[in-house]
Amino acid sequence: VKVFGQDHHNRIKKLKTRSGETVRLVDLLDEGLKRAEQKLIEKGRDKELTKEQFKAAKENVAYGCIKYADLSHSRTNDYVFSFDKMLDDRGNTAAYLLYAYVRIRSIARNANVSQQKLKEAAIKDKIQLDHEKEWKLAKCLLRFPEIILKCLDDLMLHTLCEYLYETSNTFTEFYDVCYCIEKDRQTGKIVNVNMNRLLLCEATANVIAAGFHLLGIEPLERM
Repeated sequence: VKVFGQDHHNRIKKLKTRSGETVRLVDLLDEGLKRAEQKLIEKGRDKELTKEQFKAAKENVAYGCIKYADLSHSRTNDYVFSFDKMLDDRGNTAAYLLYAYVRIRSIARNANVSQQKLKEAAIKDKIQLDHEKEWKLAKCLLRFPEIILKCLDDLMLHTLCEYLYETSNTFTEFYDVCYCIEKDRQTGKIVNVNMNRLLLCEATANVIAAGFHLLGIEPLERM
């Protein structure tokens, strides 16, 4: 399926198959649902989620990935639409970002730290940044308003998509070397929770969620 951008007269060109046939939006969405369901089943999510959770995950992945596949490209350039690339959980795709968001949200939950505790800590505690990866993530998060202003100025939403992808990658760099939770190796019990780093996790999740909202994508807490 091939998607074309806008020409110099701002006329939107039609979505067509390689044979030249015009694709209906409803058919595109239905195919997205089928492929998202298949992808989730391959990952075993049908066995881990309730029927309601699985249905929500399927719809959010399908619709979110189709939107993101379009918005992540410059609106003035042509591009080739691919379901395989759209649903790939690696690279700059909604699937990758949705899974990253779920993983980030699960960190505090696994540490038995409630949203209320995080809010109280954000108000009372002063965040201390010691590690270089903590600084790098914090600086990345602080660029969010700048990105929004740029999008408002030029209406190029692919800039926001690129930023969200960069944020997720920067978070991974941080999380790989900065432990948020320490567990006893023998018992598996939590022995220490680094609240500073948990707050960085929460801030990252909030920025990604805000970006999703602007793009019209609905995130999930579990997927």
